[in-house]
Amino acid sequence: MAGLAEPTGTPAAWPDTYGDDAKERVGFFTDTSVCIGCKACEVACKEWNLVPEDGLVWTGESYDNTSELGANTWRHVAFIEQNEPLHVEPGGEEQVDALRWLMSSDVCKHCTHAACLDVCPTGSLFRTEYGTVVVQQDICNGCGYCVPACPFGVLDKRHIPRHSADPPAEILGLQLGKKEDGRVWKCTLCYDRLKGGHEPACAKACPTDSIQFGPLDELRERADKRLEKLQAENWNGARLYGRDPDDGVGGFGAFFLLLDEPEVYGLPPDPVVTTRDLPEMWATAAVAAGAIVLGVVAGFLGGSR
Repeated sequence: MAGLAEPTGTPAAWPDTYGDDAKERVGFFTDTSVCIGCKACEVACKEWNLVPEDGLVWTGESYDNTSELGANTWRHVAFIEQNEPLHVEPGGEEQVDALRWLMSSDVCKHCTHAACLDVCPTGSLFRTEYGTVVVQQDICNGCGYCVPACPFGVLDKRHIPRHSADPPAEILGLQLGKKEDGRVWKCTLCYDRLKGGHEPACAKACPTDSIQFGPLDELRERADKRLEKLQAENWNGARLYGRDPDDGVGGFGAFFLLLDEPEVYGLPPDPVVTTRDLPEMWATAAVAAGAIVLGVVAGFLGGSR
C-alpha cells in the first residue's frame, strides 16, 4: 500500500498482516516550544482511559508531580527550570540573569521497531492497523519482560494498594489475596477513539496544539518546517528528537521538538532497540553450549577407556 512507512524488525504485523484493513500510520508530534504546562493532556488521558489517580505527592521537581511515565501515568508533563536564555542573541552575546522554563508532555514513543513486541510471550502487545503499539490487558500475564525491554522506561506494572473497605479482589478483577493488578499498562494512542474516527484525548484537549496528531509522514514535514522557523528566529537549542526513521528504533511514532539535549528531559540521547543483539547473543550461547557438550562427551569417552 502506498504511503505506509514499514516498521523494521519482527514482529512487524503491519501493514502486511492487515491487508486492506491497514490504515495510514498515525502518531504524535509534540512541539515543546508552545507547551504551557497546563496538564490538560494528563487529565484528558486519565478521564478517557480511566487511568487511576497518581502524582499526589510532593516531588520537589518544580510543578512536576508525577516525575515519570508509568502504568498510572500515560502522559507526563515535565517542568525544567534553567538559567538559560530562550533565544540566542545575534553575535553570541550572553543575556544577564537569563531564565527559561522548559515544559514537555512525554508519552509512549510507539517505536517503529518496538522491543516490547519482540519479548512479549503471550501476544498481549501488538501493532494495530494504524501502526501504533497497544497492550491487551485481558491476555497480559504480568511477566514484565517488556518493562526492561523498553529503552525509554515507558512500560510499567500497575500497583494499586488495597484497603479493608475495598470490594473483594475478584470484583476488582484482581487475583485473590494480591494487593496489586500486576499487568502492564501504557498509552494506546487512544486506539478506541481512532477506530471511531476521533483524535486521541490528549491532542484534543491541548489548548496550544503542542500535541499534534495526524499521519506520521505529514507530521514529519510539519516538524521540519517548524524547526526551520525556530532556528531562523534564533531559539536556543531547538532540535527534533525521534523524527529520523534511520535511528536506533527506526523512528518514533510519537516524536518531539525539544529546546535542549534529550537528557535534560530525561530521555536517552541515542536510543536503540534493546533486542538488537539478541540473535548474536543466542548464537554465541549455542556455540558455547555445543562446546560444553562436546567437552563432556569427550571426557566421558576418554574416561571409559
